[in-house]
Amino acid sequence: MTTKRALVTGGAGFLGSHLCDALLADGYSVIAVDNLLTGRRSNLEHLRTEARFEFQESDINQPFDFGKVDYVFHFACPASPVDYMQHGIETLKVGSAGTFNALEAARKYGARYLVSSTSECYGDPLEHPQKETYWGHVNPIGPRSVYDEAKRFTEAATMAYHRYYKVDTRIVRIFNTYGPRMQLNDGRVIPNFMKQALRGEDLTVYGSGSQTRSFCYVSDEIEGFLRLAKSSEHLPVNIGNPSEFTILECAKRVLAVTGSKSTIRYEELPQDDPKQRCPDITKAKTLLGWEPKVNLDIGLQMSLEYFKKAVALDEASSKNPGKS
Repeated sequence: MTTKRALVTGGAGFLGSHLCDALLADGYSVIAVDNLLTGRRSNLEHLRTEARFEFQESDINQPFDFGKVDYVFHFACPASPVDYMQHGIETLKVGSAGTFNALEAARKYGARYLVSSTSECYGDPLEHPQKETYWGHVNPIGPRSVYDEAKRFTEAATMAYHRYYKVDTRIVRIFNTYGPRMQLNDGRVIPNFMKQALRGEDLTVYGSGSQTRSFCYVSDEIEGFLRLAKSSEHLPVNIGNPSEFTILECAKRVLAVTGSKSTIRYEELPQDDPKQRCPDITKAKTLLGWEPKVNLDIGLQMSLEYFKKAVALDEASSKNPGKS
């Protein structure tokens, strides 16, 4: 039987690299494409001798063709606030030009296509929890808009290729995901809290800490992607954990898991920061038979060793900046 070939854009990123692992475990050969703007080669180092794996350092904002593929997973995009606010133009480009190029690859080879969208499409939602039918409450010109609108455009382009060119597309709306391989300084809630707790620094909570998030461990998230990829659903599907926590409660859970004596420091809430974020996963349960299995306490415990090593490496690097 011929081995199916999958292409993963953003394959050196946090989610992209885990997806590469899962596809290889599922019997695929995998080509990961990444320009390393925010992705890291170290996320793929364990695959260096894997015969069914290939890495291409390339910018998908330029037309590309890496040969016939059966699946295209379009995951290229800065995803953390620190990254997309620093690389706003690049974020808009990969959501537009990069998306078109990924869709063209799927169209050329008749490949199935799955794109990573985001709960940010819902903005600061007026509906709670958020169902896929909700159109969102997004500021199109605010500081977060480079990411929010890039992903909303990505969804529009994906549906257009499905309607006009009959490309076999899927759209996953990802809620807050965490786990090993996250960048230590990427500005998202759990890496921030883990880093600060392990360093003995104050944990920074913005606003009162009453705003909510729903955290999905990476293995659950990836399982949802694979099930959606194999389904026949073309409209967006929420893949996230419906267990909702306030930011303050998350900070306390991190302190408990790390055993840190750090205290909590409050700062002003950033502009357009969503007050509530929680997925309605009825569709994923019904269509995919999927729901998350890892609760927050267990997921934090499973992530702890990675973050300990990341903090140690970061501290060693800051003491010896000339050494890689």
